[in-house]
Amino acid sequence: MFTPRGKFGWYELMTSDTKAAGKFYSDVVGWTTSEITGPDGSQYTTFNLGDTGMAGMLQMSGHSAWIGYIAVDDVDAHIEKIVEAGGKLWRPATDVPGMLRFAVLSDPQGAAIVVFTPHPSVPAPERPAPPATGTIAWHELYTTDMEGAFAFYNKLFGWTKVSDMEMGPMGTYRIFDEGDHKTMGDGGMMMKAPQIPVCSWAFYFSVDSIKAAIERVKAGGGTIVNGPMQVPGGGWIIQGQDPLGAMFSLVGGNE
Repeated sequence: MFTPRGKFGWYELMTSDTKAAGKFYSDVVGWTTSEITGPDGSQYTTFNLGDTGMAGMLQMSGHSAWIGYIAVDDVDAHIEKIVEAGGKLWRPATDVPGMLRFAVLSDPQGAAIVVFTPHPSVPAPERPAPPATGTIAWHELYTTDMEGAFAFYNKLFGWTKVSDMEMGPMGTYRIFDEGDHKTMGDGGMMMKAPQIPVCSWAFYFSVDSIKAAIERVKAGGGTIVNGPMQVPGGGWIIQGQDPLGAMFSLVGGNE
């Protein structure tokens, strides 16, 4: 789970039915699932690409959503900085013995994030790089104050602006870099559309073919909310909702 500081390093689905969600995403994205038993006997499900963990899943009654983990050097120090910058603490710093220390917060506009520091004994995974199928290829923030949100993530995590793209009535789309200086950046920020209920992060999972993935989403009981739509660079995207209500996004070719 180790990842360079200031970058998204883990993704977690909170869902009311881990078995159903596990089958859905395994079928749609191509992941496999495995169970980990924690020190307290609790169960944690991981989504895997080969032998490498890509994301996790928690059983949580009445709530279905994806959340992203951002790596930091010191969780407790970052809690103070985030709260001082207008964010909110929802779950105080907590240790998972032998794994990580984490805290759940939200940015000043209300989008949920987790900050974490991996345990020194946790090895760095050798994950395939996007756009390989099954990787998390893009991070997208829907916010009510793009300049304010960008300033927050720039100050707290060192993210930088790559470029702005004008999208007509939808406003400006800001592409940001997490510090690894990718030509295309690591994600984007935009003003929240009226139909999106709250400020939030969306995560794009790479698939082989958007056309084929759409059929897998429908066959698994999910819903296509938006798309397919072509994006700069030639890829195609959709936004969807899984059978338990969590929003997700896919990106891939259109073969």
